[in-house]
Amino acid sequence: MDLKGKRVILSSASPRRCELLAGLDVKFEVDARNGFTESIDPDTPHEKVPEIMSVGKSRAFWRPLEKGEILITADTMVLLDKFIMGKPHTRSEAVDMLQKLSGRTHEVISAVTFRDCAHEQTVTDTTLVSFREITQEEIDYYVDTCRPYDKAGAYGIQEWIGYAACTGIKGSFYNVMGFPVHKVYEELLKFIGYE
Repeated sequence: MDLKGKRVILSSASPRRCELLAGLDVKFEVDARNGFTESIDPDTPHEKVPEIMSVGKSRAFWRPLEKGEILITADTMVLLDKFIMGKPHTRSEAVDMLQKLSGRTHEVISAVTFRDCAHEQTVTDTTLVSFREITQEEIDYYVDTCRPYDKAGAYGIQEWIGYAACTGIKGSFYNVMGFPVHKVYEELLKFIGYE
């Protein structure tokens, strides 16, 4: 992709987001430094949380943006029955999350924020993901093998659990990986100046 002299900065430590942005043939650098502290008002509507988090990460970037720079930040959450599932901190949290997702359909909501010196825009995407009943043995195997502590909802759709237990996806597969690539591409074109 011709960036028309723009410099794209992905402010995320997620290897999946790096891989997906690279898949768009975008030249970018990674700089995840920011002073953002995750804190959400409990009265915030659940579906707004990823957007607030993504915008917060963007605005907390460690330095002012220079002319020609485009900063990209993102946040993803798993929502089951109005219960937000973030990243598990312990094995027992990961196991508990997967037990709750077993045999159910849940939402994965991602928000991606684009910012330059003059503009800021956030796009969101929601995908429905269904899992078959997952046995305790399968949950233990997945958690012990893949250690999904860096993933919202304690799973990666592109990992063993996705292959073995996902029965359906309605919406963007890549959104479930934390980066709705089709929307990222469309918004990046606007920021670069194609539209």
